[in-house]
Amino acid sequence: MKPLSKIYTALILLFLFAPILILLVFSFNGARSTSVMSGFSLHWYEELFRDYQTLGAVRNTLILAVSAAVISTMMGTAAAVGIYRLRNRYLRVALDTVTNIPMINPDIITGISLMLMFVFVGRLFGAATSLNFGTMLIAHVTFCLPYVILQVLPKLQQMDKALPEAAMDLGCTPLMAFLKVEVPEILPGIVTGMIMAFTLSLDDFVISYFTAGNGFETLPIRIYDMTKKTVTPKMYALATIIFFVILALLLVSNLMDADTSENMKKAREKKRARRRNTAPSQTAAE
Repeated sequence: MKPLSKIYTALILLFLFAPILILLVFSFNGARSTSVMSGFSLHWYEELFRDYQTLGAVRNTLILAVSAAVISTMMGTAAAVGIYRLRNRYLRVALDTVTNIPMINPDIITGISLMLMFVFVGRLFGAATSLNFGTMLIAHVTFCLPYVILQVLPKLQQMDKALPEAAMDLGCTPLMAFLKVEVPEILPGIVTGMIMAFTLSLDDFVISYFTAGNGFETLPIRIYDMTKKTVTPKMYALATIIFFVILALLLVSNLMDADTSENMKKAREKKRARRRNTAPSQTAAE
């Protein structure tokens, strides 16, 4: 049974990562072909850095992704804290349901509905153009928010509820207690949520396509326009660079989660040790 399970796992991994491996290999292809390897070369990386239109799309995508990640992280953290402090069970369930809607809703429905809303509001206020960078940013923040909330909320639930109360007993204001006590405790969740928001915004095509205005082109839209003509290994080179950037971000996120788990384990062991040490002293006193 074990050999079969290993073979099955290997086949799944091969199915998942074979396209990425082919992409990595052909990004170093010396010829223009996307199916025949004719030698190792960095030619397509040089061509990529000479393509100013593609580099402009990369710049736009990074600006949009960083802005969406920062705004959605701030709003998502505040929303997670608000949901965590709610005492009304039914209101909390309702907010959880509303939070999950953007994740479950198909991207094309989200994109079309946001486009229609932006066009309606733009015509209502007599704007010359209804779609621009601002509409794309609002759309990206909308679908990134739930992922940030779902990363921060479990960290709040794992936190000792007595910590902020103890900080306020020692003289901290509620804001100081939040910034100096709660934020360090939930920081891994905040960082993970920001990384997820950044990668989701970087990757999005459907919602960006429906909410993009003239003059602002993101990388997924640029690649889509190029597929109408001919895709060269230059795009393989770009995809390879993006792949390693995302891989580095995931490694940072996983390392932070591992450090948090290790610190929580050490904290539990210290608590157990204190209980063991206090138990004999209480017995002797009695």
